[in-house]
Amino acid sequence: MFSPVSPSPQGLPGAIWVLGFVSLLMDVSSEMIHSLLPLFMVSTLGISVLAVGFIEGLAEATALVVKVFSGALSDYLGRRKGLAVFGYALGAASKPLFALAGGAGLIIAARFIDRIGKGIRGAPRDALVADLAPPALRGAAFGLRQSLDTVGAFLGPLLAVGLMLLWANDFRAVFWVACVPALLCVLLLVFGIHEPAAPVSAERRRNPLSRAALRQLDRAYWWVVALGAVFTLARFSEAFLVLRAEQLGIPLALVPLVMVVMNLVYAASAYPFGRLADRMSHRRLLVLGLMVLIAADLLLAAATGWGLLLAGIALWGVHMGMTQGLLAAMVADTAPAELRGTAYGVFNLCSGVAMLLASVLAGWLWQYHGASATFLGGVVFCLFSLLTAGMANLRRN
Repeated sequence: MFSPVSPSPQGLPGAIWVLGFVSLLMDVSSEMIHSLLPLFMVSTLGISVLAVGFIEGLAEATALVVKVFSGALSDYLGRRKGLAVFGYALGAASKPLFALAGGAGLIIAARFIDRIGKGIRGAPRDALVADLAPPALRGAAFGLRQSLDTVGAFLGPLLAVGLMLLWANDFRAVFWVACVPALLCVLLLVFGIHEPAAPVSAERRRNPLSRAALRQLDRAYWWVVALGAVFTLARFSEAFLVLRAEQLGIPLALVPLVMVVMNLVYAASAYPFGRLADRMSHRRLLVLGLMVLIAADLLLAAATGWGLLLAGIALWGVHMGMTQGLLAAMVADTAPAELRGTAYGVFNLCSGVAMLLASVLAGWLWQYHGASATFLGGVVFCLFSLLTAGMANLRRN
């Protein structure tokens, strides 16, 4: 078991690497299922596309709400690991239900259990990373965890495609295999992490969502929340990258390569940019990330074939690597240690709502004004984000 302070050769505690591999294993498991689930629901179970959209939207909304309360509970208890284990265990427990499902009922139950588990573990896990990482290495710590998480995000679909080809499109067999990395993820978290001492003693516990507690989250923190939300409006769902590839006439069998390329670049860039965030102005790196996103949107709007499409996808992955770990580190820098779980829960809720709004707007632009309008709309939101970043009162400029 790694102690919270045992350094790795790169200077990060070994426990940060463990948390990264925990994320990797769960993402391999989840993406093996989620990359096939819509097709399984429609073609095998006969569920309508409308019902698929309703199930997915409601499940994601549930996860967003749960994140706030799980983060606050981890602050109240002064412990993160137990909630993280419970959340990952719920996610692992949901995997066999997908393989056993014979209709919409069990699929809905499995999706809700899975998303509730994600909501429970998200904020406590991020707060645990912030608790474990030395303040001078927080950018690197979040970048490493995000990088390993993203490795799982492209390994899962690749493994699913390979097994589907090997087993003649046997969805249920692939879903059963997905249970293995989920179980390994839970075991690794249980036996591989030793949690640091609680920042608040049991005698001093209070409601983290009370008005008095929330007043401790100062203006710098709320600027980070606002930046995260506005930035997310500029970065709508990656589903539109896949739709753009299909709309350009890319063969259907090759369309999944879009997400593989994006996640490969994201995984390769998240850790280096996380380390860079520890040595340079957060505002400057965020602005550079927005400029890269503007370039990606312009290329995707102009794309007529593989060349510009892949260039835009690659730049999209670079901007994710530049900004996602950075924003997580900025939350840690601006929130008191005893309120980190609550801070991540509120940040994730606001960013998640912004993502839903951005994706609805992107879909409206696509339907009524064409695919290019969607990405040009992203450019407009990027410019608004640049204005917000310039106005923000940040702890580290």
